[in-house]
Amino acid sequence: MSFWEHLEELRVRLIWALVGIGIGTIICAFFADDIVNKFLLAPAIHSNPPLKIQNLKPYGQLMLYMEIVLIAGIIVSIPNTLYQFWKFVEPALFPRERKYITSIVFFSTFFFLLGGAFGYFILIPKALSFFSGFGSPDIQNIIDVQAYFGFITGMILACGVVFELPMLSFFLAKLGILSPQFMRKYRRHAVIVILLVAAAITPGPDVASQIMVAIPLYLLYEISIFVVKFVRADKLKKESPSA
Repeated sequence: MSFWEHLEELRVRLIWALVGIGIGTIICAFFADDIVNKFLLAPAIHSNPPLKIQNLKPYGQLMLYMEIVLIAGIIVSIPNTLYQFWKFVEPALFPRERKYITSIVFFSTFFFLLGGAFGYFILIPKALSFFSGFGSPDIQNIIDVQAYFGFITGMILACGVVFELPMLSFFLAKLGILSPQFMRKYRRHAVIVILLVAAAITPGPDVASQIMVAIPLYLLYEISIFVVKFVRADKLKKESPSA
């Protein structure tokens, strides 16, 4: 494909990705009240003590609902967005590699949703309970609704991205940058980094919470070693004279 043909293909894939986001947003708009009341407000209601959320702007809730519906639409349409991305990359892949596109889209979506679920069900409740109980009892914690939802959605999206480590390893291995030998050699260094990350994203000096975060991150690292090993073995097999 020429340069202009690549640009045209990129334009088509972006349009289809935006169409998917638009459809996802419209679908989520019908469930906006449930998303806000039953999903996003639940961590604040069930924190100990419960957090009080307030709106400070006349149009605050309207803008908030629009933002939440858009973010929800982006999350719902992630499989389609990833699929369009891989369809754009497809011409650069070998015929044997193209058959893995569906699997790659599935696992990319799976790890993102797994990370989002980890943030929502484990990290966010721990963080809100710590923040709501911290400080002077004479200071009442009444949280701005924009700040609260920004924190919730930010944590969910951040955890989803972090859990894409195996897929990032897949990319780096495909480019020849990452090898299983390198990852095994620096496993101890990776453990230290994982513990530092766990300490940074967990609230307060809670060792149990830090370990609870560090364990899945370490498992992701081990999964990434397996992914890199598979990619490198497949690459060497194709490059061998008998292939």
